[in-house]
Amino acid sequence: MSIFKSFKKKRPTATDILKEELSLTKAELDAAYSHFENVVDPDLISSSIYHINSIQERYKYLMKLIKAAQAEK
Repeated sequence: MSIFKSFKKKRPTATDILKEELSLTKAELDAAYSHFENVVDPDLISSSIYHINSIQERYKYLMKLIKAAQAEK
């Protein structure tokens, strides 16, 4: 029976899912910063700044959710 237990996968918790989303958001933020550093057109610079700001807000929101989920434990 112990052989079969090792094959069972643990179901991800809400915190695990949020942490994965946070990791993806961090990668997206890094890509947005890279894009910002490489654009020269003023319109694209403005667009990059808005994009970075929106990703930063999502990052803050996810951090708040993770902290709240961990406080519930």
